[in-house]
Amino acid sequence: MKLLPIALLGGLALHATTFCVTVAGLGGEPEYEQRFSTLAQELDKLLKPMPNFDVQTLYGPRATKANLTAALQQVAKEAKADDALVLMMIGHGGYDGLDYKINLPGPDLSAVELAALLDRIPTTRQLVVNMTSASGGSRAALEKPSRVVITATKSGNEKNATIFARYWVDALRDPSADTDKNEAITALEAFRFAEEKTAKFYDTQKRLATEHPTLEDTGKGDGARAPSAENGEGLLAARFTLVRIGSAQTAAATPEKQALVAHREDVEQQIERLKYQKAAMPPDEYKKQLGALLLDLAKTQAEIDK
Repeated sequence: MKLLPIALLGGLALHATTFCVTVAGLGGEPEYEQRFSTLAQELDKLLKPMPNFDVQTLYGPRATKANLTAALQQVAKEAKADDALVLMMIGHGGYDGLDYKINLPGPDLSAVELAALLDRIPTTRQLVVNMTSASGGSRAALEKPSRVVITATKSGNEKNATIFARYWVDALRDPSADTDKNEAITALEAFRFAEEKTAKFYDTQKRLATEHPTLEDTGKGDGARAPSAENGEGLLAARFTLVRIGSAQTAAATPEKQALVAHREDVEQQIERLKYQKAAMPPDEYKKQLGALLLDLAKTQAEIDK
């Protein structure tokens, strides 16, 4: 599969900073140690060269509770409201029926402790991608308005090692994840790509699926495996741009076109929001607003293409 050049930029504010913290916890066995560290390093290589990204990646002996806490506290000091936070967690997790913990060298970090750290970060856009086993057990503590919470498992009782992380990394570098072909991959598109690949893995291997990824971005609920306007999940994730590819990458790096790119993504997000409101609107009003937005989108794209 041919992979296109990519630029990873956070959200609509092209000059805002996306603070990205990745942690790969204990493997317990050499195979898992290598797998977790490799995935973290692949994310690091993707993110570090990108403009407006502040990247911290912890794996191996450095992936301690103290270092992760320090990294998030540093973000809390530096971040502003219009910045974004992306936290990605790889490895093993545990759930005792009350609280989730990610397994780290030395003391583990609980979901309750992690939520307290995240709540101190002033960014209005946050994405937490917990790809560990039992990660569904962290959702209740982590979910809140303005935060997208993705977990590799639907509950804390799915405790086997997960493969979701592999496909999440693939989603950030595979242009086929861009399902609407607007040359921007959102958190929602990346989730759908990774969730589908995960399900296909178990089906192809003829194995009982031991993980069921979910996405929650309303601040309440149990998340959804298929976020949509019908279940109300996915709107915030659809507005969280992670990756730009092709001409969008070039345009986003061109000062005179940055405002146009930002406006195009704003219009696209208004269209997505309108789809979620469709059921509560008169049909004629929906068509009128959708037509106006599509016209605006076409005109903006024409300006970008000049």
